Amino acid sequence: MSDHYETLGVSKDASPEEIKKAYRKKARTLHPDLNPGEEAANEFKRVSHAYEVLSDPEKRSNYDRTGNENGNPSGFGGGGGFGGFGGFEDIFNTFFSQQPQGPASRTRQGQDALIQVRVDLVDAVFGVNKEITVDTAVSCDVCEGEGTEPGYSPETCDTCGGQGYMQRQVQSILGTVVQPVQCPSCNGYGTVIKHPCHECYGEGRVRERKPLTIKIPAGVADGTRIRLSGQGEAGVAGGANGDLYVELRVNPDPTFTRDGDDLHATIVISMAAAALGTAITLDSFDGPQEISVKPGTQTGDVVTLKDLGATRLRGGGRGSLHVHFEVRIPDDLTDHQRDLLRQFAESRNEDLGRSEVVEQKHHTGFFSRFKERFQ
Repeated sequence: MSDHYETLGVSKDASPEEIKKAYRKKARTLHPDLNPGEEAANEFKRVSHAYEVLSDPEKRSNYDRTGNENGNPSGFGGGGGFGGFGGFEDIFNTFFSQQPQGPASRTRQGQDALIQVRVDLVDAVFGVNKEITVDTAVSCDVCEGEGTEPGYSPETCDTCGGQGYMQRQVQSILGTVVQPVQCPSCNGYGTVIKHPCHECYGEGRVRERKPLTIKIPAGVADGTRIRLSGQGEAGVAGGANGDLYVELRVNPDPTFTRDGDDLHATIVISMAAAALGTAITLDSFDGPQEISVKPGTQTGDVVTLKDLGATRLRGGGRGSLHVHFEVRIPDDLTDHQRDLLRQFAESRNEDLGRSEVVEQKHHTGFFSRFKERFQ
C-alpha cells in the first residue's frame, strides 16, 4: 500500500492547510474532466483516498500510529473496543442512512441579484421606463447552457458506471458491510464532461453586461424594491434564472421635497408683496401654477394645491402640493428708504422699540380641563 504522504507530496508534519493545498493542486491536473485516461483516473482515486485519510484528524492519527487508517496494523484491537470494527455510529449510518437515489444533477438555479437605480423625484411621482445595464451571468450562446463543446455531450462516468456513487466496504461488529460514497471521478454527477465548452469552460453560463428596461411605477419612494422575476443570474448547466431586485434611490430635487404622498415647496416673497398681496407663478411637475399671495401673508403661511402631489402607489389618486411662504426682509436699504419706513411706522402709530412676547399655548389633559371648568 502506497504512503499517503508521498501520494500527496507532503511531509509527515504538514499542516491541514498544506495537505488541502497539495490535494487541490493534484486534483486540478488529474480530474477526469480535464485529464481523461485510465492512468490519470487511477491516480486521481489514490490522491482522493489519501486526502480523505489525512484530512480527518482521527484517521490521520491512526494512520501515523499504525500505518493503517483503520487504526490497527493487524486488523484487530481497533478503536471503540470492537477490535478493528467501526463503532455503533458507523453501524447506524451503514444500516439506517438514506441510500443515494441516483446521480446528482449538474443543473442549479442561478442566484438572485440586487442592484440600486437612481431616479429623479418627478419620475418617482409619475413613473417611468428606465434603461439600465446589468453585469450578470447569462446562458452561454456557444453551448446553449449545456457546458460541452457543440457536438459533444456529457459521457457516462467509467468509475461509477453513471450511478454517481460507489460502494465502499466498511468493517463493523456484524462483519464487512457495504456503504455508498460519492464517486470521486464525477463528483456524484454520474457523467463527466470530457470536452468542456471553450467559451464557458463547462459551466453553461458566462458573465456579460446586458441592457434591461425597468418599468418603475408611479408613486415609488426612496428605498422601494422592485422584483423582476427571472432577470437574475443564469443557472449552471441550463438551470433556471434567479430573480433581480431593483432598489430605487430618489435624487434630491432643487425645488420640491416629499413627505409621504405630499410635495412641499418654499417661495420667498418680498416684504411689500407679503403686505400688499400679489399673484406669482410656480413651475410644478404638472406645469405652471398661479399662486395667490393674500395681503398680510406671514412667513410660515401655507397654500395647499390639491391633487398636485405624488401619485399614491396603492389606492390611486395623488397627494397635495403645499407651498410655504418666506417673507424676505431687506438688509440693504438706502437712507431714503429708511425715512419712508419710519414715516410708514409713524402713520400707524407703531413704536419701533416695543416688542411682544407670544404666549405659549399648553395642551392640558382631560382632568385638568375638568378641574378648571368648575373652579
